[in-house]
Amino acid sequence: TDSLTDFASQFGAGNPLVQKVLAGKSPRARAAELVSGTKLKDVAVRKDLYGKDAAALQAAHDPMLDLARLVDAPARGARKIYDAQEEIKKQAYAEIARARFAIEGTGSYPDATFTLRLSYGTVRGYEQDGKQIPAFTDFAGLYQRSAEHDNRPPFDLPRRWIDRKANLNLATHFDFVSDADIIGGNSGSPVVNKDNEFVGIIFDGNIQSLVLDCIFTDTQARAVSVDSAAIVEALRKVYDAQPLVDELLSAK
Repeated sequence: TDSLTDFASQFGAGNPLVQKVLAGKSPRARAAELVSGTKLKDVAVRKDLYGKDAAALQAAHDPMLDLARLVDAPARGARKIYDAQEEIKKQAYAEIARARFAIEGTGSYPDATFTLRLSYGTVRGYEQDGKQIPAFTDFAGLYQRSAEHDNRPPFDLPRRWIDRKANLNLATHFDFVSDADIIGGNSGSPVVNKDNEFVGIIFDGNIQSLVLDCIFTDTQARAVSVDSAAIVEALRKVYDAQPLVDELLSAK
């Protein structure tokens, strides 16, 4: 629904492609029609399609496949224009970076360019509004926050998590914050300790970390990571994925 609404808002209701995609319906109604009508959620259907050649795939009909065919050519055209414009900017960034380093030397950080790099930091809390925010959260806090909001969005928990609460060690660390210097694109990055042990995955930053796009500060800006202990605890006791846990813990 959101993507169709955004699509219609960006291009306008009078756009020919928008009209074809929505098929005379509202974004919500069209989304419901597509999701309820597709058979692609059936594994057997997907396996059958996977084994077909290009001609057979073109002849296959499904609401989602028909939608994909409808937007494929325009999307590829838009992507080609986007890539061409991005390349111009990337070349300009390179020139700007060379000029900066010619003036400032190595005294400043390089721009984030998706190249492999390491960011180091310390796991520690921070002070906000006169209160000390701890470095770690735990499973107990997860359930407490959900209960405080009567399990309503965005603090609602999946039924499986509610049903499995008694199985969990609620003192297990869930998330932690550190003063590692991050930027958009770092989400999903592994976190390792000084012994080169995997201890978490960065997935966000607090609101104060927005300034890191411009300048580094460790007063309040924090990277937020899910703790590896939380991953293992959830896989074991919520998702019944003990074989996966065994594989992860035995890896060298």
